Amino acid sequence: MTSTDSRADAAGPPRRSAPPGASARATPAARAAGSAAAAWTAWAATRALLLLCVLRVLVLPGPDVSTDVSVIYHGWAEVLRSGTFPLDDVTWQYPPAAALPVLAPGLLPFLPYATAFFVLVLAVDAVALALFLRVGRTPGHRRTGAWAWIAGVALLGPTAYARYDLLVAAVAAAALFAAARRPRTAGALIACGALLKVWPVLLLAGAPLRGRRARALWWSAAGWAAGLTLAAVTAAPGALAFLTFQRDRGTEVESLGALVLHLARHAGWPGEVQLHYGSLEFLGPGVPLVSALSLALTGAALAWLVHWRLRAGTPGEPAVLCDAAFTAVLLFTTTSRVISPQYLLWLVGLAAVCLTVRASRQALPAVLVLPAAGATLLEFPVGFADVVASDSPGIALLVLRNGLLVAASLLACRRLRTATGPGRTARPPGLPGARPALSPVPGGHKRATSR
Repeated sequence: MTSTDSRADAAGPPRRSAPPGASARATPAARAAGSAAAAWTAWAATRALLLLCVLRVLVLPGPDVSTDVSVIYHGWAEVLRSGTFPLDDVTWQYPPAAALPVLAPGLLPFLPYATAFFVLVLAVDAVALALFLRVGRTPGHRRTGAWAWIAGVALLGPTAYARYDLLVAAVAAAALFAAARRPRTAGALIACGALLKVWPVLLLAGAPLRGRRARALWWSAAGWAAGLTLAAVTAAPGALAFLTFQRDRGTEVESLGALVLHLARHAGWPGEVQLHYGSLEFLGPGVPLVSALSLALTGAALAWLVHWRLRAGTPGEPAVLCDAAFTAVLLFTTTSRVISPQYLLWLVGLAAVCLTVRASRQALPAVLVLPAAGATLLEFPVGFADVVASDSPGIALLVLRNGLLVAASLLACRRLRTATGPGRTARPPGLPGARPALSPVPGGHKRATSR
């Protein structure tokens, strides 16, 4: 035997070559890493465009949305630094914790106020995406919600960065994800969110009423809300002035009820649009009636939620918490007298949560929120002049956006009722920490079953 043969024998049998295409089949970890990298790339590209818009490097048609930060927020910050809430400014219509994001740009004193605000919103946006991606890797979840967050915020345009609502949406998403394993943390986050902008209190619409976790969630939310409110009232006068200012608001030009008034202008109605309580509202004969009907519609939405909750009892599936929260906020947004563009940020955040949770039944209504966000960008700021003038293009955009919200609301209500009604089928829990129970089977083995 030659030395070459000896080396061949020592090396063992020849290795088989990999089958064609095997290198293309990446491991699950590699696929997850690639998906996350793609998400961050898309996020960076879209957020760069948003920053260019709010910094006025790229200028969209319509009003400059960044003035709300550079003028209004900056003015509020100066008042807040003096030791009081803006008592004499009717545009201050926010709970006391709203002072925190308004004052937050002071953490970056080396930047102009508006620029510092945009940088902080960008940071919160990044943290929110990281949360969606992290939760999306856990059992019972998917990364669809991360992509919905990327797309929804981008579709809303510069408004997403020119308001502090993105922060509230991120807090709400974190609260829903924490509810299953950390109910006290979830309760604290819900309380903080409610004191930032009220609407996160609706996250409790589907919360369980009995059990140790339920008590922890409710007591934590109530305790934190009471403590933070007391601290705000003690710290500065005017902490609750927002209640009066919000009560006196009328029908804004972008709301569902405003569509009636837009059409009435074409029929000779003598009303007009004016800046009122910080937004452009309709003023004239019949407007109080339209506002009252909008409030009645909101009351009907609340009545439906109470009726659903009484029939559902204590929902047994963690995913119902997300579905109920999304449905409740969707109903109150759609029937609002206002529907300001930033309201869509609330829906984008909750829609992304529902699309993350596999057990959620709100996938279709959640997806409808995304084109609604895009239509909102077209009506504000791009086509806002047509909206204010009640021109046909503006009315068409409002019909499209509000129609999508109405369709999503009806679908969400139907799916929520079906998910918790008699004869429903069990679905696996859909929040972090909700693990399947183990039941014995013949032979001494165990199998997973849904609780």
